[in-house]
Amino acid sequence: MTGPLDGIRILNWSQFTPSSAGYILGDLGADVIKIEHPVQGDAYRGMGRMYGDAMTMKGGRHAGFEAVNRNQRSITLDLKHEKGRAILYRLIEKTDVFFTNYTRRVARDLKADYESLSKVNPKLIYAVSSTYGPDGPWAERRGFDQTAQARSGLMFAMGERSMPEPVQTVSGVADQMGATLLVQGILAALVARERQGVGQQIDTSLLGSMLHLQSMGISVTSFRGKSWGRHGRLAARNPLTNHYRCADDKWILFAEIQADRFWPQFCRALGLEHLENDERFATAMGGRREHYAELIAILDETLAQKPRDEWVRIFEEQQVPFAYSPVQDYYEVLEDEQVLENNYVVDFDHPAAGPIKVMGYPVRFSETPAQVKSEAPEFGQHTEEVLLDDGGMTWEEIAALREEGVI
Repeated sequence: MTGPLDGIRILNWSQFTPSSAGYILGDLGADVIKIEHPVQGDAYRGMGRMYGDAMTMKGGRHAGFEAVNRNQRSITLDLKHEKGRAILYRLIEKTDVFFTNYTRRVARDLKADYESLSKVNPKLIYAVSSTYGPDGPWAERRGFDQTAQARSGLMFAMGERSMPEPVQTVSGVADQMGATLLVQGILAALVARERQGVGQQIDTSLLGSMLHLQSMGISVTSFRGKSWGRHGRLAARNPLTNHYRCADDKWILFAEIQADRFWPQFCRALGLEHLENDERFATAMGGRREHYAELIAILDETLAQKPRDEWVRIFEEQQVPFAYSPVQDYYEVLEDEQVLENNYVVDFDHPAAGPIKVMGYPVRFSETPAQVKSEAPEFGQHTEEVLLDDGGMTWEEIAALREEGVI
């Protein structure tokens, strides 16, 4: 069964986590070829040494690299070498999309910039992911996921209101969001090429992606002339949009913005029927909002009497209409029935790690489904295959290139 991007060829010349745009496009059925330096490779492959056992999986592979490079083929190519660039240009002739997170200066020096490649293939989509964007005084500055978190305001949006320190999130959220918007730009450019017959360069950045992710908070701050403050658990004016610790030290979240509508059912579900008509809490405005501290204390005491999963069972049995969710860690997410039923996480037989669960693709296609087809490639695993089948070379030519250090 083919994916929605079946027949689209993509060259991925990028390093570190932004390379995950390649696996997203690969999930969608594109043929994604990852270009790596013949000696250094993608620097992310070597990051396992820095993290030690924390990021090392079975077979000695780096878990982070595996997470962002599936469904791709790897070739080695030295673009500093004239013959290496010649091979790149030969591949570009048959390529739909080229994407990179190298700086414009590096791409220009290696003649792998848009101006050079578009001469070879005028309908090429050339996509760039940078840290801070293509213009401005920081355009060429070095940066990573954390720097985008810091500059975008995310680190001051995270954490408790009572805690003054900024908070970093885990899991490369800026990198992943950057890759997702890069893919969105690529898909839009492919549509424009089909409809209007034009190739073009598109630019995305980690900073821009994180601003996009927080567009609600940033826009509201601008509209009202006042910053959108952090959530404060003990100062939540609507205690039905708050999280509470249960008897087993796990947490449950309520997220009901229509608190008046569901207040009676909420009280009954928690065994607090006597509060339903309590003048302090009966309405949101002037009631719960004014007496929030008293109500939070009552809810803290009540929810601490049972384990989280027992509360979830009670709510399920009563078919409560208000919004709530268990607060889960990553291990729980991997076993979550709702996640698994929707194939947001899928089973995969990894050649080194064995049967594991990996991220699926979060969009469902009725006729051209996305698929996890292959693990991240070994270093240069597909060099000969690509040069033979896609580059039209002979084994003798490939052997000579290897002798010269071009591949």
